[in-house]
Amino acid sequence: MRGEICTQRRKAAKKKIDMNKTYIHESAIVDAGAKIGAGTKIWHFTHVMGTAEIGENCVLGQNVFVGNKATLGNNVKVQNNVSLYEGVVCEDDVFLGPSMVFTNVINPRSGVERKNEFKTTLVKRGASIGANATIVCGVTLGEYCFIGAGAVVTKDVKPFALMVGVPARQKGWVSKSGAILGSDLICPETNEKYILADGFLKLAE
Repeated sequence: MRGEICTQRRKAAKKKIDMNKTYIHESAIVDAGAKIGAGTKIWHFTHVMGTAEIGENCVLGQNVFVGNKATLGNNVKVQNNVSLYEGVVCEDDVFLGPSMVFTNVINPRSGVERKNEFKTTLVKRGASIGANATIVCGVTLGEYCFIGAGAVVTKDVKPFALMVGVPARQKGWVSKSGAILGSDLICPETNEKYILADGFLKLAE
């Protein structure tokens, strides 16, 4: 028995995945009609519904759900146990941490049908959402913002903002690379300079 397991593991190790091609694990379910971009990887026990749209070079981890009309841009990373319901839109280069949560109805009741009240949640380019964070529907997360692990976001988030806590509050700024910015607003990793104007941060030209 042990020998058989070792043989299976060796065979699995030899099976290389071409990272330039789309890959869908045999346990995943991708409904007819779903749009999947080139180079995207869909892993174990994930379900993508028929009107979902997923861009190129995305990675969907184990036990992910992508609902009807949910949209992912290119190079989106979705970690294990994340559900993207109808109304969720993620632009390019978004990171969704393990077990983070989206909602799509503001006042759900089991006995009240509210499918015509789904709200749009927009996650803009480059944003990161930490593990176990919750994003209440109807908000916009700005470009390259960073939502800390376990935070609960109930309102719009500015670009490059660092948000932590319950409810989430801004505790600083981050760079495009995800580094926390000091008072000089210079990224310690890339030396890129940022400027603050009218309460919004942007990369200096």
